[in-house]
Amino acid sequence: MAAAEEAWRVPALVHELAAAAVHEPPSRYVRHEHDRPGLVGAADMPEPVPVIDLRRLMSSLSTAEGTQEAAKLWSALQSWGMFLVVNHGIEASLMDDVMNASKEFFHQPLEEKQKCSNLVDGKRFQVEGYGNDQVKAQDQILDWSDRLNLKVEPQDERNLAKWPRHPEHFRDVLLEYTLKSKKIKCIILQAMARLLELDDDYFLNQFSDKAPVTVRINHYLPCPRPDLVLGFKPHSDDGVLATLLVDKNLCALQVLNLKDGMWYNVPTKPHSLLVNIGDFMEVMSNGVFKSPVHRVVANTAKERVSVAMFYGLDPEHEIKPAADLLHDRQPAKYKEVKTKDYMAGFYEHFARGTRVIDSMKM
Repeated sequence: MAAAEEAWRVPALVHELAAAAVHEPPSRYVRHEHDRPGLVGAADMPEPVPVIDLRRLMSSLSTAEGTQEAAKLWSALQSWGMFLVVNHGIEASLMDDVMNASKEFFHQPLEEKQKCSNLVDGKRFQVEGYGNDQVKAQDQILDWSDRLNLKVEPQDERNLAKWPRHPEHFRDVLLEYTLKSKKIKCIILQAMARLLELDDDYFLNQFSDKAPVTVRINHYLPCPRPDLVLGFKPHSDDGVLATLLVDKNLCALQVLNLKDGMWYNVPTKPHSLLVNIGDFMEVMSNGVFKSPVHRVVANTAKERVSVAMFYGLDPEHEIKPAADLLHDRQPAKYKEVKTKDYMAGFYEHFARGTRVIDSMKM
């Protein structure tokens, strides 16, 4: 690999740009003009993201409370593809510990963070670790953020060399948070199966002991020109679903309304979790539930940290619409694909700012 090629494949970390107090973001971060509407001053949602009480959702659908929460969940899945959950069983103190440990990691000197670098020998990209996303093309527009990606499950596939040693409690709080988050996943997936009149455990039965659980901790640093950049480019998530823990003091996530083509701010609620479904669920539900397209905007003065937990499927698993949802008047809308093949396409499409799920539609 020529030195010139290496340079564009390994851009400076946003940490370095922010520390240098650049007055203008480098051209590699500047979005095309047609991508800029709504970057600053986007509208609030015309109707709020539904807030689902998981304690009530778990109650029998024969109760008024359970029926009401199920109806709210259906509305959320039909409108935005995302919703907030409360009474989810994760203590506020643990959520604060996860957020504070993540911030403490990102606030360390760069040389300490780079002990967890996602570059092998400073050149070859791997998903796990600290740094940027993979750069696949010289004209690829980069995001104004740094990330820490870790595989949490299966346990025997954890690459602990990429897990921060500082702060010392980082590993313990993340693993405890992961364990409690799994219960939330189970409650939601059972409720979604009931909404589609599938067996309660239909979606849960898609998971094997090789199904990955990954965490992506994003660090969105202040930018002098938030009207020109994005903290995270528009995308939909891979996997079945994701849970997101966000800073309670700054709204930066936006979701695309496919009906009017407008971007809307997603509100935050202290100690709630934002849940959004992924592409795998859109396929398995045969398009009844839509995987939302979302992005993150930048801010001139405030940093933001978010902790996203993704629930994927075994690499050899065939992702396909549930057979019980198909009939003569409702054929399959998506091709079958192995998880590993979808993921290979996902990273290619992500770098280009497109969606691999669009290539799966019949």
